[in-house]
Amino acid sequence: MPKPLPPSRAAAPAALPAGWRQALWLALLVAASVAFSLAFACAVPFAAFGAAAALTLSRREALCLMIAVWLANQLVGFGLLGYPWTPSSIAWGAVLGVVAVLSAEAARAASERLGGRGIMVLAPAAFLAAFAAYEGGLFVVAAAILGGTEDFAPAIVARIFEINVVAWAGLLLLARLAAAAGLAARPASLAAAARRA
Repeated sequence: MPKPLPPSRAAAPAALPAGWRQALWLALLVAASVAFSLAFACAVPFAAFGAAAALTLSRREALCLMIAVWLANQLVGFGLLGYPWTPSSIAWGAVLGVVAVLSAEAARAASERLGGRGIMVLAPAAFLAAFAAYEGGLFVVAAAILGGTEDFAPAIVARIFEINVVAWAGLLLLARLAAAAGLAARPASLAAAARRA
């Protein structure tokens, strides 16, 4: 007669391994980015994704996620939404990818700088740093190379900020739900997650 498994091992087949849980969390975030791409086209909340990535993933995973979010946006844009295949549009697509990655790095830097100040300080600071890096990076490229600085009028930037705030709140809620399901770091431990290598 076989020996029964210890309780901790008996439940293991029903639970997903840690690697699969992490992959599911990343897939959920990429799926959310596709939904945002379909809803907002050129106003995808990359800063919100950058802050969420920086606070819930290791640095490497956050950078990979931002590349995946950007790639999903470009595939939806050029494949479904009819982005024009012009040199300017392709150049802006590449710039979006670079600036999206920089937004995650800015969020990580802000969270590391603030360290143990608590999630109520850490989360908004990471988001604001990501948004400043994202919009600032786009403006610098527009002013220096590609043109389009008129797209940075206060009303337009305010609208992009609103979209990112709503997305940020939604991503925090998604992180809380994912943590409850065992897919992501618990929101209370976001500060620790932000410091992971």
